[in-house]
Order: sequence, then structure tokens, then C-alpha cells
Amino acid sequence: MPRARSRPLRTSRQADSSIDLARLLDLVSAFSRQTVCVLGDFVLDEFVSGEISRVSREAPVLILRHRHTEFYPGGGANAAMNLASLGARVRVVGVVGDDAGGNVLIDRFRAHKIDTRGLQRIGEWTTPVKTRYLAGWTHTTEQQVLRVDREPTGALPEDALDTLERNARCAVKDADAVLVSDYGFGAATPASVQKIGARQLGSKRVTLDSRYRLLEYRDCGITAATPNESEIEAAYHVKVGANTTKLEELGARAVEDIGLEALIVTRGKDGLVVFEAAGNGGAKKRLLHHLPIYGSDEAVDVTGAGDTVIAVFTLALAVGASHLEAAHLANYAGGIVVMKRRTAIVTRVELENALRGEATARR
Repeated sequence: MPRARSRPLRTSRQADSSIDLARLLDLVSAFSRQTVCVLGDFVLDEFVSGEISRVSREAPVLILRHRHTEFYPGGGANAAMNLASLGARVRVVGVVGDDAGGNVLIDRFRAHKIDTRGLQRIGEWTTPVKTRYLAGWTHTTEQQVLRVDREPTGALPEDALDTLERNARCAVKDADAVLVSDYGFGAATPASVQKIGARQLGSKRVTLDSRYRLLEYRDCGITAATPNESEIEAAYHVKVGANTTKLEELGARAVEDIGLEALIVTRGKDGLVVFEAAGNGGAKKRLLHHLPIYGSDEAVDVTGAGDTVIAVFTLALAVGASHLEAAHLANYAGGIVVMKRRTAIVTRVELENALRGEATARR
């Protein structure tokens, strides 16, 4: 059956001067009054730094003299850390292994006053750990030379899934918004969101970051999703490249296919695109906005930037921002964290300073 002809998109390519910065500052000031439930796959990012010593005689590989090892919460854990850093009350729901990685994540959560009552520890489960090996000389910038991922094998046990559902229902009940961070490890899934139920989710803002199964969240009560360009390409098996018209078609299609109010597609140095589905006299008129990147387009490190984007976007929606206002705030936050090394977070002070700096520049 042929696909129905798409409705035309109304496009806005206005710069940040079109947005009320005072209004954005007011929204940020309200972040601390919000409670957000993060249902997610919690990952530990490990960074192993070494100085290049020599080339091995055993194989054509570098020998690194170990300098230090650093750990950062990643995946859904990074989104939770961003929310806490912005002043929100955070409740996490998910699983970690009874291992060293799980210990680090729990310690970091508790140090940032994140509620871990919904977090299960499972003895036979492996906490996902992404280890990045960084090499450099004494006075040069380190470069990533290798990444090794340790991941759980198999599915979560049925009793763990049942507990996960109960924990999610409890955490969602008192939350102003729900952030679903699906990295494909089994805690955050379309089934787990559906089991929470429409009655529990009610009118709460529910946002989604899904690495591999964006389109499977149709009819799950998702308000908005924040895929990057490669993820939406993978969802539709289409290459966008420099074809922005194709991207606009895919974004509009995803809004309809998943049943979203809004979709943000992040595009690295090319900023982000906001797609909205707004009711208008019973008819739906899709709106499209291109936002240029905030700050420099020469990113220092993009690790975890998408987690920051969805955290800020979720909080902004929770305090009553429009989709476009929330996207602007997320864009500022993303521009801040990509100028930091490692898996970084944005603070409320940094976001407020960026907005005030923009207001000064306008004057």
C-alpha cells in the first residue's frame, strides 16, 4: 500500500536571537524543584591514560607507560549525573552487577545524592564497562588508540525484570518527568516502559534516548526522543549525509511513526534539528527548527554529549518549557560539555553563565 503523502513542513532557521533568554534563565532556576526518574542502562566509562614509551618488538603496537585511570558514569548513569548537577532530585531504576563497576556507579550516585532505591545488584550480571585507552607524549594531547567493552551476556532473569517493574512504578509515581535511556543492555526496553502503564505515566513528560530500537517505542507513552543522526539513519536504513531534505523527511516520519510530540536529532558540529507535531484545530501541522551549534564546532570530546542533551531537555519540559525552548537549553548544554574532556556533565551555573553571556553579546 503506498505511503500517504507527507504534509509540508514549516521551517524555522532563525538564530538564537529569536529566543527569550530571560525566559530560559527562569526555566533553569526552576530545575531544582523537579524530580526525575531515570529508567536506564547504567554504564561505567573507564579512561586509561598512558605515555608512549616505544614500539613493541613483539608486534607493531605502541607500548604505553601507565599514567592514571579515571572512571565516569556513562549511559543512563551519565544522564542521571547531569540531572543531579543541574539541581534536580533524581531517582534511578535499573541494574548493576555485584562487581567493581557496580560499586563505582553506586558510590558516584550516592555522592551526588541520587536516590538508588530502585537500583538492583545482580550477582550474575556484569556492569557494562567501556574502557578507552588514551596515548600521548608528555606535552601533547592524548588520542584514543583502543576501546575495550565489557558487557553482560544474555537477558536479565525474570525475577529481576519483575523487580525492575515494581521499582519503576514506585519511582515514577513521585516523579515530574521520566527519562528512558536505552543502550541495549536490557533494563530500559519498550516492554519495561509499557509495563509501567499509561495510568502511572499519566501526563508526565517521558523522554527517550534509544541506541538501537527507536521505532519500537510506538504507543509507549513517549513524549519526545533525542536520537543522533546516525541512530535515525539506522532506524530507517537510510543514509542522510549532507542531504538535509532527507533528514527532514526521516524526522517528520519518526514523529508520526512513534507518536511523539517532538523529536530532536543531534548532528554534532551541525547543531540539532527540532521536529514538532502540534495540534491546530483538529489537524496536525508539523513544525521544523534548525538550531546551529552553540560555541565552537571544534569539539574537544563528544563522549556522553547526548546524555547531557536529553537530561537538559527533560528537565526543561518538566518545568513547562516549550519543545523549542527545551531544545535551545539542551543545545547550550551540549555545546558546553563537548569542550570538556572525558564523559562530562554540565552544571546549572555553567548553563546560566552561558545564557547570561549570550544576553550580553546581544546587547
